[in-house]
Amino acid sequence: MLLFLLIPLLAQAYVTWHLCALLPVPLWCKVAVGVLAAMALCMLFVAISPALDRWPMPVATVVYHVGTAWLIIMLYLFMLFMAADALRLCRVPIATYMRDSWEGTVAVVAVMTVVFAYGYIHYRHKERVPLELTTSKPLPRDLCIVMTSDWHLGYHNRRGELSRWVDLINAERPDMVLVAGDIIDRSQRPLRHEDMAAELRRIEAPVYACLGNHEYIAGEPSAELFYADAGITLLRDSVAVALVGRDDRSNPVRLPLRSLMESVPEGCYSIVLDHQPYHLEEAEQAGADFELAGHTHHGQVWPVSWITDAIYECAFGEYRRGRTRYYVSSGLGIWGGKFRIGTRSEYVVATLRSRTR
Repeated sequence: MLLFLLIPLLAQAYVTWHLCALLPVPLWCKVAVGVLAAMALCMLFVAISPALDRWPMPVATVVYHVGTAWLIIMLYLFMLFMAADALRLCRVPIATYMRDSWEGTVAVVAVMTVVFAYGYIHYRHKERVPLELTTSKPLPRDLCIVMTSDWHLGYHNRRGELSRWVDLINAERPDMVLVAGDIIDRSQRPLRHEDMAAELRRIEAPVYACLGNHEYIAGEPSAELFYADAGITLLRDSVAVALVGRDDRSNPVRLPLRSLMESVPEGCYSIVLDHQPYHLEEAEQAGADFELAGHTHHGQVWPVSWITDAIYECAFGEYRRGRTRYYVSSGLGIWGGKFRIGTRSEYVVATLRSRTR
């Protein structure tokens, strides 16, 4: 916890110092910039705390947006100033543009504006990812399955945004919709405030989902009630025909996947929903045909995507182990600031067909 607090505080100090040195403005303006940056960081800490639910909805929404967006903006300012300092140490003559300089200020503002305008527009675009799944097991007909994860409905992804996603899903005319956890962001308060369950009931296909770690943050017993109200079949260490939904690994006593697979009828194509893509070998060893996971967001923004690639066996996209296929989704929604830089928001449209017909 101490490290979690220390890293953003040190980054904040570094960024604020550089901003104040860069701006060719009176001292009181520099102080104002430092105060505003400190307020944004405070909003971040409030946004990730239970205290946010006690604030009026309009205020809580602004606090969440500003605080979480500032975390990503601060990361890119930190990298930009680090690059400038590295160039200065290499004796590249840019020092005059980094201290009391309108030219340097305009350059920094221009770079940040372009990067984050792109990041926001890119987040708003939802990538449609086609996926072909074939099996030797018999199927009565080809099935269209929309696969998603990490909607993170809450203070930032509101009902208007959700409505657009539901329209995208319905346009595919799917036979079923699968969600690999984290439908809820961190609190059910904004979901109840806007009756998002009613919007989810507009989905014109059966919806199956497993829990994610954010449902545990929001309180998993009440999350079950929300799923039921939204018409979503929650698979929590349970099986629906050949769909296996694992409880999130936040539950230390969740059932082993092998024991859950014993409930799958023999000869059926089996799909596992498991929010966090750890221990992918378990699905292979249990004989699952396919596993859908999420959680990583593929880092959400570069270069965090490099970290997720280093942590997970597969942090994003298609993968195979033996005869088991996997897809780790970077998510339909997002946590925090609405920026996708070097990653994408997506939904998978899978066609499952049998080679025996």
